[in-house]
Amino acid sequence: MRALTVRKRRLFRPVPTIGGVTGSEHPAQQLVADVFARGCTSRAAFEDVTSRWASLVLLALGEGRYRFNALRRRVEGVSEKMLSQTLQALERDGMLTREVVTAIPPRVEYELTPLGAGVAQRLRALADLLEAHAGEVRRAREERTGAR
Repeated sequence: MRALTVRKRRLFRPVPTIGGVTGSEHPAQQLVADVFARGCTSRAAFEDVTSRWASLVLLALGEGRYRFNALRRRVEGVSEKMLSQTLQALERDGMLTREVVTAIPPRVEYELTPLGAGVAQRLRALADLLEAHAGEVRRAREERTGAR
């Protein structure tokens, strides 16, 4: 009779601190999050954050509070509809807050949460890297399109 081999899987891993937000201190109280798993909440949030407009919105909000139209001007090319949908998704994921300011005329302002600020900080580092190497990217694209 063949013995069954049971593979041990590490169920819990340390949860990093992002923008001051941490999970519970005891690993047994944490759920396993895996961005590669289809049904994982972290994957859905990752998809929202890395969408075309969300990354730019997070970068802009990393500069400070914005009203809707000022944000739309800052993120060139985004339509009202796409900006509205992006803001709703980021608010649902806990990346930003929406505050209605009671004034005449009433206005709405958006600001990053601590989690959103942590994500924006990491996106800023990526954007800085890409901006610093824009010349290399342009040359590589020219080489690839010229070779065809």
